[in-house]
Amino acid sequence: MLKGVYRKGTRIPAKDELMESKMAKALGLKYNPVAVVLADEKPDNALQFKPGKWGCVMFMFANAAKGKTAAFDAETYGCWGGGVGLGFGNVYLHFPGGIQCFARFLSSGNIHWEKGKEVARGLESGGGKEFAEDFLKGEGYVKTPELVEKWLEELPITEVGSRYVLFKPLSGVHLAEESPETVVFLANADQLSALVILANYARGGMENVIIPWAAGCQTVGILPYREAKSGKPRAVVGLTDISARKYVRTLLGSEYLSFAMPLELFQEMEDSVQGSFLEKHTWLFLQESKR
Repeated sequence: MLKGVYRKGTRIPAKDELMESKMAKALGLKYNPVAVVLADEKPDNALQFKPGKWGCVMFMFANAAKGKTAAFDAETYGCWGGGVGLGFGNVYLHFPGGIQCFARFLSSGNIHWEKGKEVARGLESGGGKEFAEDFLKGEGYVKTPELVEKWLEELPITEVGSRYVLFKPLSGVHLAEESPETVVFLANADQLSALVILANYARGGMENVIIPWAAGCQTVGILPYREAKSGKPRAVVGLTDISARKYVRTLLGSEYLSFAMPLELFQEMEDSVQGSFLEKHTWLFLQESKR
């Protein structure tokens, strides 16, 4: 039973009330749902990258799914894509050699033009051998640099306006003190299927979930932020970024994708659990068959 009081029909959370999820229980999630919280203070026990040091944001996300809290600010976002993904502005401007080198890094490489080769000479000592090789030869995620630049025009780059972005286990969010921007589940194939159904269950239509091409951190950060500002926010499926999958595999295993819900949609889906397919025989059969 929920604690708290009601004022003019709105329930005011009790001071010590923590967030819960009926969906997470019905789905049988292995890992904690992760809340993305904007804050001006960070918890004392939060994990955080060292200022200016490289790190993958999704590695921190994996730690949050396993019960820890992580904090990021404008000095500790880990990598350029992570700074963009968390909402610290267009950090790609600070990529070695700027946007032009980044566009080649993500696509065909910098080895065929003089500026790129010049920038590359100083990278191995600072960024490591693997990064230097990708910088020269390209990651091959987009066919041409021109297509990367068009993708950047579509990416909803934003400034969050808070000092910190936090990843917290949902059960650690105090309802009276903070409100997540986004709630993210880690789901296997069966669970992802159920989440897609539930996102459409009370909406009408059939496109209330999207799978955009973006970095793992961007599919739990700026893309759900954008959806939250729309009149009908959609869920965002992520961890389709194979670089991010490489970094989280030792912590999470290989079978999970992320499913990010702006808070409004999360609450709507929570309200839809009772009476839905999650209580009926087909879903219960899939749950039982895993044991």
